Amino acid sequence: MLAQKLACPLAALLKHTRTSHDLAAKMVATLSVVSLLLLPAAAIAQQSYVVGNDRGGYLHDRLIELKNLEQNKVRVEIRGRVCYSTCTMFLGLPDACVSPDTIFGFHGPSSSGRRLAQKDFDYFSRVMAAYYPKPLQDWFMSEGRNRISGVYKVKGSQIIAMGVSDCSTT
Repeated sequence: MLAQKLACPLAALLKHTRTSHDLAAKMVATLSVVSLLLLPAAAIAQQSYVVGNDRGGYLHDRLIELKNLEQNKVRVEIRGRVCYSTCTMFLGLPDACVSPDTIFGFHGPSSSGRRLAQKDFDYFSRVMAAYYPKPLQDWFMSEGRNRISGVYKVKGSQIIAMGVSDCSTT
């Protein structure tokens, strides 16, 4: 029964895949969601989801992942060398912590590196910013989102100073 429920969305996801990079990103997101669905809620509540080196991905896929993690009360530990783009949205989860040495990379929403229409740019900027602590949210909306090419790099220690927990002390 569960396999049937998962097969249809997975087939639809693969149908709209254009490149091998798209396929890889979608498969990783899908497997993350599937793995959360297969674990009993009690086991999930005791688990930590450790984020290694993550350079981001599609906003839609990340929002699904974030929703599942939050609904299942999974602790998120951002411990990799880098956390760029949509990876930074993990910061908004209630029980997230970061390594002081992780480098976070911020940029504004785009479509494959191309600037969006202003209305869409503003909307998706607000969606992303909603996952940041208030000081980071303010910076992102005034400055961080305006970079489309490349990223603004922020150390984990600076994120900790903005109120996110330090993984090495929790």
